Amino acid sequence: MAKNRVITVQNVSIAVSTEELDDYICITNIAGAKSDQSRAADIIRNWLRNRSTLEYLSVWEQLYNPNFKVFESEHFKKQAGLLTFTPSISEWVEQTGAIGLYVKRGKYGGTYAHKDIAFEFASAISPTFKLYLMKEFQRLKEEENNKKQIEWDAKRFLSKNNYLIQTDAVKNYLIPQKTYSDNLEWLAYAEEADVLNVALFGFTAKAWREANPELAGKNNVRDYATVNELTVLSNLETHNAHMIREGKKKKERFQILKDIAEYQLGILNAAEHIKLDEKTDR
Repeated sequence: MAKNRVITVQNVSIAVSTEELDDYICITNIAGAKSDQSRAADIIRNWLRNRSTLEYLSVWEQLYNPNFKVFESEHFKKQAGLLTFTPSISEWVEQTGAIGLYVKRGKYGGTYAHKDIAFEFASAISPTFKLYLMKEFQRLKEEENNKKQIEWDAKRFLSKNNYLIQTDAVKNYLIPQKTYSDNLEWLAYAEEADVLNVALFGFTAKAWREANPELAGKNNVRDYATVNELTVLSNLETHNAHMIREGKKKKERFQILKDIAEYQLGILNAAEHIKLDEKTDR
């Protein structure tokens, strides 16, 4: 569905429409910078009958439109300059399958051109007007991008807080109560994955499954980890592989990994809370 906006360039209101993720600008409005809107159609028609315009449109279509009918476009070029040649935008679109221009009815009606073509049309109207048009169009895009960024930050902030609430609930009610860090009997038989699990989460995968039988069918403990925990887990895997190559025993490696996990997770969590506080204060 098209999204319409209006920008003002040297006191001329110009509609901008987004069609299939690209921007089209109303050149009927742009023509109003040269004369009143009632003569806009004549100005566009005179622009279209110019051979350089047809060359430009043909090249643009060949670059971006695989269905463009090149042979039919040559018919238009051959007539360029003839007094009897008075083409319309509708004729150009219908006969060549062009997508760079279209005519819109109703509210915000008029002839619309892809921004590349609209800027070219503005050059024919006034090079100065074109510069102001490009500047105002760029301001519009920056404003839209900033709005999207703010909306994205807000959604991420809310999502993160909801996720933290959910994660806290999981840890309060679903985390195994046995303290594996103090009693290391499990360590002699543990696989490397559980060495990392206990170092980071404080329990084995088996203990988590036993405490969460309903979740264990399709999930594991790492599915409920925070982004910070997953970041630390990735670092632990690298450290552990390096220590294995060095020949360090499992017990020694576990203690080192546990210390690394506590240190890195503490830094990441503290930094995240600072960022959230800063955004809340803005």
